[in-house]
Amino acid sequence: MAAEGNVSGYIQHHLTNAQMCMADGGLAFNHACHDAGFWTWHIDSLLFSVGLGALFLFIFYKAGQKATTGVPGKFQCFVEMMVEFVDGAVRDAFHRTDRVIAPIGLTIFVWVFLMNLMDLIPVDFVPHVAGLMGAEYFKIVPTTDLNITLGMSIAVFGLIIFYSIKVKGLKGFTKELTLNPFNHWLMIPFNFLLESVTLLAKPFSLALRLFGNLYAGELIFILIAALVPLWAQWALSVPWAIFHILVIVLQAFIFMMLTIVYLALAHEDH
Repeated sequence: MAAEGNVSGYIQHHLTNAQMCMADGGLAFNHACHDAGFWTWHIDSLLFSVGLGALFLFIFYKAGQKATTGVPGKFQCFVEMMVEFVDGAVRDAFHRTDRVIAPIGLTIFVWVFLMNLMDLIPVDFVPHVAGLMGAEYFKIVPTTDLNITLGMSIAVFGLIIFYSIKVKGLKGFTKELTLNPFNHWLMIPFNFLLESVTLLAKPFSLALRLFGNLYAGELIFILIAALVPLWAQWALSVPWAIFHILVIVLQAFIFMMLTIVYLALAHEDH
């Protein structure tokens, strides 16, 4: 429990990323980065997002190496269940043949799930360990950082543009933006404005939905730790953690499914 009168400082500390930037010709950290502008790196978010991505690749690479045609072991069975689950979801939403979409869906689902899963680690454990190592701030849930969720969404947006032009051609994609929903040249400015807003809303909605749900979940854990006596925290944190497991899985699934749906729409040639 945070010290009385210092609850706001405790919450602010746990919601602050470890920052690194270039200032005065050299590397600077945290408070010195407040005026550094755009090029400020959240090194904790980068460390855990890249690390968990590497962990996902390693796990599935090992599963592929150890795969057998006989009776699968528990590890192989688990990985096969994950692959079949994502493949089934892709088949239901994506009705064309593309060998890349299913791997994209699998990568998104497992990677986002692993990043979300970090929210179940006790809120004081990692910041305390990081503090002993000299790090003033340290967050371990990358999906509570809007930079990470927006970066992933921008990557999805790039795929939407790529497949839209690949399937429909540059001319067809331009027509889609300018001649829908009203097929008349006088309505081109209005159509373009409407379709541009619709197109740009896709990555922003993806990023904000994932960020908002995980940020809120993390904040509730922090509030429990800050306001509830230590001996009673389990009575609130355990039920919330059990419920939060559903949020963790659901948000990974929603991010994956919306990505697949958006890519399916990009493949539709009107």
